[in-house]
Amino acid sequence: MTAAALTQVRLRSARYWLPFAAVSVTALCAMGLLFRAEAAAAVQVWLRSTAYGHCFLVLPIALWLAWDRRQGARGLAPVPTAWPALAMLPFAAAWFAAERLGLMEGRQLAAIGMTEAVLIALLGWRLARVFAAALLYLVFLVPFGSFLVPALQSVTAWFVDVGLGVLGVPHVVDAFVIEVPDATFFVAEACAGLRFLIAAVAFGALYGLVVYRGPWKRLAFLAASCVVPIVANGLRALGIVLAGYLIGDAEAAAADHLIYGWGFFSAVIVLLTLAGLPFRDDFRASVAPVRATGARLPSPRLAATAALATVLTAAVAPAIAGLLNRDGPAPNLDLPGFAATADCVAAPPHGGMARFDCHGLTLTATVQALPARASPAALRAARSWATGEQDAADAVTSVLTVDGVRPAEWRLVELRDPERLAASAAWIDGDPAMGGFAGRARQAWNSVAGGGKPPVLLTVALASPRQLLPAQEREQAIRLLGDFLRAQAPMFAAIRRATGGR
Repeated sequence: MTAAALTQVRLRSARYWLPFAAVSVTALCAMGLLFRAEAAAAVQVWLRSTAYGHCFLVLPIALWLAWDRRQGARGLAPVPTAWPALAMLPFAAAWFAAERLGLMEGRQLAAIGMTEAVLIALLGWRLARVFAAALLYLVFLVPFGSFLVPALQSVTAWFVDVGLGVLGVPHVVDAFVIEVPDATFFVAEACAGLRFLIAAVAFGALYGLVVYRGPWKRLAFLAASCVVPIVANGLRALGIVLAGYLIGDAEAAAADHLIYGWGFFSAVIVLLTLAGLPFRDDFRASVAPVRATGARLPSPRLAATAALATVLTAAVAPAIAGLLNRDGPAPNLDLPGFAATADCVAAPPHGGMARFDCHGLTLTATVQALPARASPAALRAARSWATGEQDAADAVTSVLTVDGVRPAEWRLVELRDPERLAASAAWIDGDPAMGGFAGRARQAWNSVAGGGKPPVLLTVALASPRQLLPAQEREQAIRLLGDFLRAQAPMFAAIRRATGGR
């Protein structure tokens, strides 16, 4: 190629890259605007939860992975294509389903998938394949995995139970409560090992992408990164319980166990890394550079077309959800007032809530009717506000059984800072629901198809249960809540009729 021809290629390349960069930045900004709620919710979780603090490193790591693979892109120019717009349709459908069901993690995963489809449409298939590792690693921007906490608590309790049995230590295990002579332990959410598991999976994915070339080795190391932290956390919990048994003091054994846990976890990661090194591959394969030619580069209009097609496809689901969320004002239901009990005397209402004085403790009760087409996310937000979960530093959920009334099972949440004990239930199409998937699915269908009755949420909360005697505080608070709920049978019957039940 002559010097003049090479100069012309470089000039065409310069004229191409500036419009391409402008189109790419505009498309990514548009995606950020469309899914700003998902991005904001993710950042809030990163800031609030230590289990997801590593998410701040995901984007820099993805950029480093792209830079590390730059040699594979030598001689390749972006070849935009609009075909990824079709691949976005399943992601858009998944986002809409997650939005209707009130699953923020599902919305965030679908948004990441659609954003990656936009990048693939702009880069073209060949460049996207070169930078596939960087694109796939972006999935760790989503703070997913919190639904695993109950299962991890059960596994940890089971591990301690089996370990104590093997060691011959007398013990009793009741759900997440473990009792040994002179010490009692509770497998709390913070001790379930989620933070260790999430960080280990993110590390395992990065390690596999950097150290191994074959997909099977990468998958094997990723699987080990899932299993090893769970086993290690079980051993850590067993060690804490065993120490409490030996010294006869649960609090002393568990002191600073989270700090020690991170040290233990770091040691486990080091051992896992060393175990994987003997199977490493030489990742840097030789890449033959592609010489520049006088071939015509794709027009920037093609990049604009690809960006427009993918962004518009991504915008369809949020647009439909926005129309459905315009559900009008909440209905006014004719319901009886809350009834007092022998232990809870009516007090002046405050802020639209009924208030009762229960031997010096304050009990508040609220009933709220939502629009018939309200999404499960709106119902969940109303529940979080009514119970106080949105402002609490820690929350533990369980089931409160109240005999003699319907519903007999209530969602019980114990909050710390501020101290609060709250029971709640929602009526959907006449049936009570605590907030499980079945109730979400039913309300999600009502929000789309219409024709359903307005959902109703009832919450009863007892503030500062720790003011009771230390040995009886929880039992006494639960008894007060149960007695109060039993006295509200007429209101429950009225709510059931108002929401379509019999």
